[in-house]
Amino acid sequence: MMEQKDHNTWKSWSLVSLQFICLGLVFVSGPLLADRIYLLIPELAGLALGLWALAAMGRGNLNIAPDPLEWSRMVDLGPYYVIRHPMYLALLLVSLPVVLDSLTVFRLGIWLVLLATLIYKMGYEESMLLAKFPRYEDYKQKTWRLIPGLY
Repeated sequence: MMEQKDHNTWKSWSLVSLQFICLGLVFVSGPLLADRIYLLIPELAGLALGLWALAAMGRGNLNIAPDPLEWSRMVDLGPYYVIRHPMYLALLLVSLPVVLDSLTVFRLGIWLVLLATLIYKMGYEESMLLAKFPRYEDYKQKTWRLIPGLY
């Protein structure tokens, strides 16, 4: 059992590290804010969504790793009422506009690695949430994973 927990910890922190490396590379290789208004609006919307998700989750429930904390509770309020991973959507909304505003193959490639990492991390996180929270399966049936009406 301890080996499984160590493996999960290693996997969780590897995913978090890759996520932050990608975000760091996106933001050090170009501007922090999009110059064009049509890109700045979704970037700011992503920031607002992230803050709303943090507020809905509450301080005691927040964990940077995908593993649910021992004392955590299932959150289905605020943006979590509609989508299961609003913080991941917020990261994508904040980072994609700056990539598009100063587009290079490198920056787009890094963003695609970020997208793939978050999609994988969502599935991994959901498997742990299903094991911890009996009603998570019902919650999954009523919500979208990332983008309402699409995915």
